[in-house]
Amino acid sequence: MTLYERVGGTPFFDALVDHFYGAVADDPVLRPLYPETDLGPARVRLRDFLVQYWGGPSTYSDERGHPRLRMRHSPFVIGERERDHWLRHMLAGVDALAPADAERDELVAYFEMAAEAMRNHATS
Repeated sequence: MTLYERVGGTPFFDALVDHFYGAVADDPVLRPLYPETDLGPARVRLRDFLVQYWGGPSTYSDERGHPRLRMRHSPFVIGERERDHWLRHMLAGVDALAPADAERDELVAYFEMAAEAMRNHATS
């Protein structure tokens, strides 16, 4: 069974992304990295990516092609500070949803790796 199935499917990721973007909206470090006035499209893209990554429907790739995360994030300065803010908000979302320990551990390990992988500046 996939993590997607174990956490209850798309509703889990909707809630996670809603929690995350609720924090991003008020974060002076991260908000400038989202050029759209409305964070709605970014919410959908992240939710669809996470759903697909964790074993759900392939809507993200069907609509956008290969994720190419580093390329898609390259226009933005992502240093230690941005990484840390992103990770703090994402992990707060995971904690707010309180998945079982095994699922939490998988999510945390992935988000820690992904946050570091998106870093494209030594500091900021």
